[in-house]
Amino acid sequence: QLQLVESGGGLVQPRGSLRLSCTTFGFSLDNYNIAWFRQAPGKEREGVACFSKTGYWRNYVDSVKGRFTISRDSAKNTVYLQMDSLKPEDTAVYYCATSTVQTMCLMTYLTDFESWGLGTQVTVSS
Repeated sequence: QLQLVESGGGLVQPRGSLRLSCTTFGFSLDNYNIAWFRQAPGKEREGVACFSKTGYWRNYVDSVKGRFTISRDSAKNTVYLQMDSLKPEDTAVYYCATSTVQTMCLMTYLTDFESWGLGTQVTVSS
């Protein structure tokens, strides 16, 4: 498995911003789709944003469109998730994951993603 390390989580007030980082080791991001998922207490893990290996596809779950932006810095082997206008319902553990299975960077099936980080906690609360 590949190694991925998330960072940047924390406590933020509603309408605030955070930037998450996913740093990868031992492989080139240009060869993998990479996505952010999140899991809130008592809920299933859901895909948030995905950046395809070609850079052509950048997909978002509807609930974060217009607020979150995924980006990639291949030179730093890092993928970012800029989160703006945060809401309490964004509270979750955020994970990054890689996939080689499909080209469109869909996040429908967790089993399409082979390697996962350990996650970083994001809490949105006043």
